[in-house]
Amino acid sequence: MVSQGDDAPDFTAPLADGDVSEFTLSENLDDAPVVLAFFPGAFTSVCTEELCTFESELAAFEDVGATVLGVSVDSPFALNEFRDREGLSFGLVSDTNKEIIDDYGVEMDFADLGYYGVAKRAVFVVDDEGQIVYEWVSDDPGVEPDYAEVTAAAVEATTVEAAD
Repeated sequence: MVSQGDDAPDFTAPLADGDVSEFTLSENLDDAPVVLAFFPGAFTSVCTEELCTFESELAAFEDVGATVLGVSVDSPFALNEFRDREGLSFGLVSDTNKEIIDDYGVEMDFADLGYYGVAKRAVFVVDDEGQIVYEWVSDDPGVEPDYAEVTAAAVEATTVEAAD
């Protein structure tokens, strides 16, 4: 698993943003800090709560120039439906080939349900140099991140960028 201080693994994947476009992390670091919020699956209770909380806190991230993106193994079409249904205004990255969750070390299984290869609930904040400046990973899919801590990490990343 990648950790704070590591270079963020680069990726290119479909981005559900009302349409479907290609998103490459390294080409979007000018929009840093980038908050990557990994979640197990669209349309599930805790994931819906998490992403709706990020939406309600979005102004705080935008105030410091941060970009919030959700990441799951759901198809971009399902993610667009999820965005529409929940009123999410930020993009959701579709990792259907499971390369991103593998590169970030956040893959988990629901073996008792026969469902394999979904994202753990995790949050990484990536700065404009492509370095992970914050990481939070939960082995319990029912636990949500500390949103104030994530916001503070984005603010700190912006402050460090401004000082450079």
